[in-house]
Amino acid sequence: MNSALARRRSSARLRRAATVCLATAALGATGIAGPAPATAATEYPVGNLGTALANFLASPGAVAGANDWDCEPSAEHPEPVVLVHATGVNLGANYAVLSPMLANAGYCVYGFNYGMAWFSAGRVGGMGDIAAGARTMDAFVDRVLAATKARKVDVVGHSQGGMMPNYYIKRLGGAAKVRTMVALAPSNHGTTLNGLVNLGQALNVLGFANTVLTHLGAPGLVQQEQGSDFQKRLWADGDTVSGPRYVTLTTRNDRVVTPYTNGHLNGPAATNIVAQDQCPGNWVGHVGMFNDGPTMQNVLNALGPNVPGFKPKCEGYGLPN
Repeated sequence: MNSALARRRSSARLRRAATVCLATAALGATGIAGPAPATAATEYPVGNLGTALANFLASPGAVAGANDWDCEPSAEHPEPVVLVHATGVNLGANYAVLSPMLANAGYCVYGFNYGMAWFSAGRVGGMGDIAAGARTMDAFVDRVLAATKARKVDVVGHSQGGMMPNYYIKRLGGAAKVRTMVALAPSNHGTTLNGLVNLGQALNVLGFANTVLTHLGAPGLVQQEQGSDFQKRLWADGDTVSGPRYVTLTTRNDRVVTPYTNGHLNGPAATNIVAQDQCPGNWVGHVGMFNDGPTMQNVLNALGPNVPGFKPKCEGYGLPN
């Protein structure tokens, strides 16, 4: 008798358990089973040289982490970051490393292409008139500010992308809209192209070459020559203006912007950092600034805590050219 009672009680427990399981399943199927776990923030894959090469062809106008127009700046990072690419490349290639790094660190990141010529195929940027590129930037920054409700942006630019924003800041009212301007190997005061510009002047052929480049649709190349009319006009009233904070990151191994010190700016709010002063063994060249470990660390410091005398880890050096 006791054995039969035990069997009946066991059977009842099993029925109750089955009922609970079925009810739970039914609730889950109808979406009533309580709140689901919060979705984790997107973690963007940080690219490399291969990613940059692939993006150059397949994704010139888009890169991981950039241009989420629903992004809301946080209290920790209230300024959205605008990325400006170098001559001869595009957003997708130039920022395959930095864009996802910034997004993963909690920044709202944006970027655009500019200076495309008839021969650019939508990929080879920075060829056109630099002032026109700055006007493109002006409209883009206004769009970013409207979308994010931010008061100012931070700007990170490479090569011409580090110089062209100075036209926007100085001539188009950008000084009131830019908090920090970080430039990687910028062509600020032009370049001799390892002496080619000087040689062209000495041989009296520079004017002819510049005329050809301009007629081909590449005045941006001419305007970046040391001593060009564009350079003279841009810097006639000094290097910096009140408002923005300026940080330039250069390398002694630069073979594109020569001398590399032409990238530096003079002014009370300007800081010039040379890669080899921080990491003597760093072989990074002009192009390699886009994937150089210490350079990326310096960018994150400049936009974030801005620690005085910041010293990056000397590892993960960029391309040596």
